[in-house]
Amino acid sequence: MSLKYAVLGALLEGEASGYDLAKIFDVSVSNFWAATPQQLYRELDRLAADGLVEARVVPQERRPNKRMFTLSESGRADMAAFTAKEPRPTATRDELMVKVQALDVGDVDAVRGHIEERMDWAHGKLARYERVRLHLLGGLGEEEFLRDSDRIGPYLTLMRGISFEEENLRWARRTLEILERRTAERVRPSAPSPT
Repeated sequence: MSLKYAVLGALLEGEASGYDLAKIFDVSVSNFWAATPQQLYRELDRLAADGLVEARVVPQERRPNKRMFTLSESGRADMAAFTAKEPRPTATRDELMVKVQALDVGDVDAVRGHIEERMDWAHGKLARYERVRLHLLGGLGEEEFLRDSDRIGPYLTLMRGISFEEENLRWARRTLEILERRTAERVRPSAPSPT
């Protein structure tokens, strides 16, 4: 899948500037699709050239003019067609997993530190996701929101992001326990030999 559909999907929320879109990606879309602001701006230009989004210029007095983007009818139709296509299986690329796989010949303490950093990152993302979740619910209970809301897609992808980070934490805690136990067993003094 290209960035195209992640951008079109984010624009389902309504009109957005490139800056707004970067914030949307940072807060919610990043749990399933990462993109830099520069990639987003380039993609918006392509989508506008292809007629999938419409752009309008908003004059600003003390700043450069701002371009605001909305989905065009063609963009909505393209997005609808995309939802019907068979998704490709997810391919994960995670440098930390390569380091963990090689820790038997590497620096175990450094890998342990990388795992702890990943845990900090996961805790931070979970805190952000909780703020987004509360914002999306808007004071409603989850079941009421899921039953009555016009758009539940962002909430469902947020649930996946939360599950993913919670699983990262479970894995990291278990991995650190295993490493700690192996280290303790290796440094345990051996029993004195009988004389």
